[in-house]
Amino acid sequence: MTRQFDDILLGSIELFCSTAELGSFTAAATAAAVTPAAVSRAVSRLEARLNVRLFVRTTRTLHLTEAGRDYYNQCRAALDQLVEAERMVTGRQSAPSGLLRISMPTPYGHYRVLPLLPEFTRRYPDVKIEFHLSNRNVDFGDEGFDLAIRGRAPADSTMIARTLEDAELVVVATPGYLKLHGRPESPAALAGHNCIQFALPSNGRNISWLFRDGEEEVELPTQGLYGCAEDILGAVTLARAGGGIFQTYRFIVDEDLKAGRLVELLPQYGGRSRPFCLIYPHGRHVALRVRAFVDFLVERLRKGNRS
Repeated sequence: MTRQFDDILLGSIELFCSTAELGSFTAAATAAAVTPAAVSRAVSRLEARLNVRLFVRTTRTLHLTEAGRDYYNQCRAALDQLVEAERMVTGRQSAPSGLLRISMPTPYGHYRVLPLLPEFTRRYPDVKIEFHLSNRNVDFGDEGFDLAIRGRAPADSTMIARTLEDAELVVVATPGYLKLHGRPESPAALAGHNCIQFALPSNGRNISWLFRDGEEEVELPTQGLYGCAEDILGAVTLARAGGGIFQTYRFIVDEDLKAGRLVELLPQYGGRSRPFCLIYPHGRHVALRVRAFVDFLVERLRKGNRS
């Protein structure tokens, strides 16, 4: 069998990935205990082999090109798989390590996941975390993500989904708004109020508000002067400023409710929720750092919900 990758090429790939992660030839050279010139030669070898530029170089900065980003994502995944294969054979599976890339919705990241990351890194100091806050669906293969958190489980059978929690919804407004416009006593009464609209990122449609009327679950379209897209925190900020009534997750406004800055409306029609799921590609071997993070997040969020 003809070898496609010799020792020099594999070493060049490792140095290329280190350069991409650390942002300079010098930093990569220090980490690998070689000279910056050796790192530069390694990257040049790869560029000559691929016939593409992997980095945009200036006197002060070093950035991956689009082709470089694609190549890095695939090479990093391949190198991590080699490490996991070695650990599986040798039994050295007690120390998760490497780069973990995760995409999560803006509000869930701010209020649920990011506050937990210091605890995770204290537990697993060899895992480096890169997080991406966005409400759009990401492509695991093309963008190099290990995990994503989304508001619903995917229908894709190639993905594994772990439910993190069913996040309770609550309708809120400021005392000032209610003083000027009155307090609605039923979901139908919302028709006479300014209800802040939030558009679902996946299709651009305004989300209906969810209520429970006895045993019946109700989805109610609302209307208002303000529409918000992409980031639900923008709609919450507007509600905090007295801009209208809004239905959002309790975990976002819990402190506002306790402090009296916001008032919960229609609690007798409450109790509805929306799920958040942790998803990742189905594979024969899941990286140890991925398994560790999944188990940690499920444990901490479910424990937090019980308290």
